[in-house]
Amino acid sequence: MRIHVVSDVHGAADDLARAADGADLFVCLGDLILFLDYDNPERGIHSDLFGADHTRAYIAARTAGRFEDARELSAAAWAGRGIVDPRDRWAVLEGMVAAQYTELFAAMPAPALMTYGNVDVPALWPQHLRDGHRVLDGESIVVEGHHLGFVGGGLVSPMRTPYELDPEEYAGKLAGLGEVDILFTHIPPKVPELNYDVVARRFEIGSAAVREYIERVQPDYALFGHVHQPLQPRFRIGRTECLNVGHFHGTGTPFVLEL
Repeated sequence: MRIHVVSDVHGAADDLARAADGADLFVCLGDLILFLDYDNPERGIHSDLFGADHTRAYIAARTAGRFEDARELSAAAWAGRGIVDPRDRWAVLEGMVAAQYTELFAAMPAPALMTYGNVDVPALWPQHLRDGHRVLDGESIVVEGHHLGFVGGGLVSPMRTPYELDPEEYAGKLAGLGEVDILFTHIPPKVPELNYDVVARRFEIGSAAVREYIERVQPDYALFGHVHQPLQPRFRIGRTECLNVGHFHGTGTPFVLEL
């Protein structure tokens, strides 16, 4: 069985439409939305709202770990649009997110197995799903004799992205999988080599619960995304091969797993 896996699509609809070519099974590990493009500040929802110059300053603050400064920049930009209460921002953002989802789900291959990334908005997915799209989060299924487990989302972080869970809730979803042959998550296990982004020059948040699950269950593979330019794209924990499937927005190429 040939499995094509993508993660961190971030708006790459044209490449997504071709990502399942030649595959027996297609899997998407989330982060469909392009809110903030670190490589090109002129693209993404943030730039559409506030312009490229403001986006560059915002990215610079976040990249330097000055998250409070970034929040102040954001608050000032929203205030310039007449929106002071953070709770009122979603009224503007929802339509922009939905417009991206309309394009991306139209391009999403079918059939497809999918789970959420930390930048995704799960409540908006149902209205965009097409026949053959199956969303799995804290669930396992059997495909051609292989037990596949899926856990979506990320962990609470200073980034305050839309789908972040506290560690206990996240661990509970893992515990509900039972034993699987292949573990699919958006975020990696907590392993420094897998968590460090060499371009952003910071550690992204990995999951201790994912690592503990791998150590206990020892699936054949653990596949994930989230870290766009990892120090190491693969790492072995016991007999489990841990594999970062790559930054699809940057590469336009799916990860291929042959079973």
